[in-house]
Amino acid sequence: MTEAGILDRLADTIEARRSAAPDSSYVSSLLHKGQDAILKKVAEEAAETLMASKDGDKLHLVKEMADLWFHALVLLAHHGLRPADVLAELARREGVSGHDEKRSRGA
Repeated sequence: MTEAGILDRLADTIEARRSAAPDSSYVSSLLHKGQDAILKKVAEEAAETLMASKDGDKLHLVKEMADLWFHALVLLAHHGLRPADVLAELARREGVSGHDEKRSRGA
């Protein structure tokens, strides 16, 4: 398995698990619990990512970041969104000064 397309493949798997029985799939159980449970998990993974960074353990950081990204994909799926939606926004911002982009949000 190559890295190319991994986000789409994960999104496909998450979507397929949506209809699975909650007791048969972690993703299904999380989606069935609803947004609050998903948000709690994203926050937990974000905190663990921050701590891995503070510890300076690169391998641990990569693993925690993978957990964070995965749970962010679950959150996107909850809202009917896919990685392509986020990638399109990043592409829109490409080449735009961060300061200019931030100012444009207030306009």
